[in-house]
Amino acid sequence: MKSNIAKPAWNTFPHADKAFVYAGAALKKHWERLHCGDCEPFPEDAAVQEAWRLYHKGEFSNAFEAGLAAGLDGYNAANKAAMIYATYLEDDDRRKLELFQSISARCDELQRMQPKNANGYYFQAYALGRYSQGISVLKALTDGLGGKIKAALEATLKLEPKHAEAHTAVGAYHAEVVDKMGAMVGKLTYGASKDLAVKHFDMARKLTPDSAIACIEYANALVMLFGQSRMNDAVKLYEKAAATTPVEAMERLDVELARSELED
Repeated sequence: MKSNIAKPAWNTFPHADKAFVYAGAALKKHWERLHCGDCEPFPEDAAVQEAWRLYHKGEFSNAFEAGLAAGLDGYNAANKAAMIYATYLEDDDRRKLELFQSISARCDELQRMQPKNANGYYFQAYALGRYSQGISVLKALTDGLGGKIKAALEATLKLEPKHAEAHTAVGAYHAEVVDKMGAMVGKLTYGASKDLAVKHFDMARKLTPDSAIACIEYANALVMLFGQSRMNDAVKLYEKAAATTPVEAMERLDVELARSELED
């Protein structure tokens, strides 16, 4: 699937760091740490490896193009580059929504061709979740997107039970549904609950105790679900996220987000 996205439209990652460069054998050596959150298998294809190298150092536009050029096996690198870029660096709301929609479309293709590819489901859930936040979670739920997100996350965890980012996303899904629909409607209509949100966040933190984004999303959910009674816990989670040492571009963006939230 070819992209019609012009490369100049992509903003530059503002935190370039030589520590995020994984040249040659360094990529494989550090792969487990780099992908402890998404459980992406190390690729044998050199072109796909290069797409991931570009992604980890924050060259999201180049990573996106390289991933697409590598074919289906490069889709996960392309999709993650696009979704992290859209989440943190794209400042045009319409463009952001288009990126999330295109990620979901590529994931549909990946699910048909590689049905055991866990991130073919997870990246779709992520993209549709962010898309939902962009158009309003309530509208997304009434339009039926909630069911597709939930199904994609369930498929991810069935294929890869230790997928920490998926556990975080499931926790966020339950929190968003309960917050927008209320506890009773959320449970009866969508099977969402506060207890399940907390359970999945706890699992994500157990699997990746040093993940800034797991802390951030958990903190947001605690405030959403429990209000001021859990504000101190939320602040502590943000402080932990802000103190994390990032090993690649996405983690740096997560840490910067936590720091900016604490300053506000």
